[in-house]
Amino acid sequence: MDGEPEIGRGGETPLRRALGDFSADRRVLMLAGLAVITGTAASGTAWILLALIGLVTNAVWYGRFDTALTSLAGAAPGPWMIAIPVLGALIVGAMARYGSEKIRGHGIPEAMEAILIGGSRMSPKVAVLKPLSSAVAIGTGGPFGAEGPIIVTGGAVGSLFAQFFHLSAAERKTLLVAGAAAGMTAIFGTPVAAVLLAVEVLLFEWRPRSLVPVAVGAVTAACWRPALFEAGPLFPFTDNPALPWWGLPACALLGVTCGLISGVLTRALYALEDGFGRLPIHWMWWPALGALVVGLGGLVEPRALGVGYDVIRDLLGGHLLAGAVLTILVVKAVIWLAALSSGTSGGVLAPLLILGGAIGWLIGLVLPGAHGFWALLGMAAMLGGTLPAPLTGVVFAVEVTGDVAALAPLLAATMAAYAVTVLLLKRSILTEKIARRGQHVTREYGIDPYDLARVEAVMTRDVATLSGDLPLAEALAAITSGDHHAYPVLDGARRPVGLVTRNDALRWTVEIEEDDRAVGILAERVSDAGLAVVHPGDVVSHALDVMLSAGQGRLPVTDPESGVLVGLLTRKDLLQVRATTVRAEAERRAYFRRGRARTGAIGG
Repeated sequence: MDGEPEIGRGGETPLRRALGDFSADRRVLMLAGLAVITGTAASGTAWILLALIGLVTNAVWYGRFDTALTSLAGAAPGPWMIAIPVLGALIVGAMARYGSEKIRGHGIPEAMEAILIGGSRMSPKVAVLKPLSSAVAIGTGGPFGAEGPIIVTGGAVGSLFAQFFHLSAAERKTLLVAGAAAGMTAIFGTPVAAVLLAVEVLLFEWRPRSLVPVAVGAVTAACWRPALFEAGPLFPFTDNPALPWWGLPACALLGVTCGLISGVLTRALYALEDGFGRLPIHWMWWPALGALVVGLGGLVEPRALGVGYDVIRDLLGGHLLAGAVLTILVVKAVIWLAALSSGTSGGVLAPLLILGGAIGWLIGLVLPGAHGFWALLGMAAMLGGTLPAPLTGVVFAVEVTGDVAALAPLLAATMAAYAVTVLLLKRSILTEKIARRGQHVTREYGIDPYDLARVEAVMTRDVATLSGDLPLAEALAAITSGDHHAYPVLDGARRPVGLVTRNDALRWTVEIEEDDRAVGILAERVSDAGLAVVHPGDVVSHALDVMLSAGQGRLPVTDPESGVLVGLLTRKDLLQVRATTVRAEAERRAYFRRGRARTGAIGG
């Protein structure tokens, strides 16, 4: 009977389940099938988004009809360098005000918010307006990448598709994230990094029920990518130096530098956002003000405008001079912060790659090996530290370049950046916006302690009970004089037939003046839907499910074979599990110290 708990007196219930390592069932196969369709749709949406960005870029900057992504390095400086970004921002502001406010920003916080508090339901407006607004913002010079918008657009596609089926919120979340991972994979060709991003940023869990369909969505996009975009790494690179003994510590130091700069950028972003919030004008006009800064920055360095994939290639290839890299770093940081804080539509991944790559490139001037190698480490460190998603940063750098040999340096740099940012910032660039809307987000995952503890470890064993054949008057007297809030009522074989609380006793005292019936008869009527019980070997998480389903604050614990009462599980008992977890985190003890320090607590 272990692992097959039951409610009531032996009947099947929806909560009856076998214990095992995983909770997934055959519905994961259905979700995987739906993820194939979601991944296909998200891949097509990614192609449309890049085509729209290319179309807008070519039309407004070069006056030609072409959908290919084009660098703005050749854009002629002049009044139009300022006017074009401002006009694009005005269009985006109008789309946000009269269409959907959720298209503002880079979109990942909005996807996280939909998952956390919106039942993973996103509107058709977001699926349509997000790529359109991003194409206008980026195509008119916005210093963003397409990956943030396609992540939220792919997520919207998955969410909309899921809403045609009878799915739970958790299952809708899975398809939403599958669409997001597919969109990222379609653009960058990084299916593993996309799945890791899903785990580290969007899913808020690591379970087969979600991991398998998300991976299916990403792999589906990887299958479509050669037909829609190109095969092979987006930014091929393999120029790795033979590092000396101090090479990996140098990589970690680079990561620390990127982590510190990441913290400064995050704080600056939200300080500027607060500044925009204090302006005496409607937020619809804020993007135009940010775009004014973008245009002025374009006059200084046109390559800082737009998607910037050409800049990433040049950083990795070492085709830039130190002065140009420094200029790109400063201008890109300024215009990106101004534009993103103003609430326009665009992504953060490509800008982070450029900023981190420029920092790594400059630091690489005094380190051995090609500048591109250190630029690659800076890209991964900035990405992994800012999101923060360190595993995503490492694997993304490997997949986008094909440079497997750089794994150890990438791990050292990215984890160092991650350590700095989690210690420096309470919230990340993704979660600060959600926190400002009144929602708390935790980015730490662990095994639920209620899934580890057994009922027998926390139940109350010395239980005050009532005999079922006890007259009502005597039972009321026992309850009134007793110290407990509830009493299991047992039959002659010591099996529970009901549970009587002080509230029941008070009601009987008022409603029943004289009644010679035994308390067991009345107790059975109180529990006429079937008394919910659990067994000593059940996990505590199941007991919580039973409590919620039955509406009981206390559960009799019975022997699975005989049904005899062996204990009582109360809400106070359940708190012991939490208390044990807190003690394991907080108590510090040295067991191999001499004298009294061996068993004494050290620190807080």
